[in-house]
Amino acid sequence: MDAETQHDQTPWYAIKLYSARQKAASQWFEEKELEYFVPMHYVDLELQGSVKHILRPVVSNLIFVKKAMEEKEFRLLLRESELKMSPITKSKLNRKICEIPAREMWEFKMMCNPEIELRKYLSEKEAKLKEGTPVIVKYGPLKGLSGKLVRSSKKYYLLKEVPGIAVMLKVSRWCCVPMKTENQ
Repeated sequence: MDAETQHDQTPWYAIKLYSARQKAASQWFEEKELEYFVPMHYVDLELQGSVKHILRPVVSNLIFVKKAMEEKEFRLLLRESELKMSPITKSKLNRKICEIPAREMWEFKMMCNPEIELRKYLSEKEAKLKEGTPVIVKYGPLKGLSGKLVRSSKKYYLLKEVPGIAVMLKVSRWCCVPMKTENQ
């Protein structure tokens, strides 16, 4: 984690869009001077007989926004937009906005780097079905990242879940050590 990120402990919100106008939503948050993040990946498209490597959003209805105001004020701000969107909440009964801790969001953003090829994205439901051990990566290029060590297609992956989406990066299980729990 870089020095600036270490000191910034501001949580993030996951915002669900009810249209495929993610670019417009990004521009709206930019106009409001709010920091946002959209997970991107490369897609190969065949255009006029040649293949183009194009950067596209992973999902078209999700955007992450850094918390810059209190929840009530943020909800009022979202209502100002002509785009229909809502923050992901803790549950159907608990309508409080789900906050993503700064460290978790930093790790998620690192794992979403479009330059990394051995990566898979999962829905929140798919991620919950994956069994694994909470680990921290001690060696290699992913050193310092934490998540759940899971197995898929005879390979090991580091799974990081945030509200609305999850990402898995291929990792050597030998680079990972179990995270210490409060009972240990």
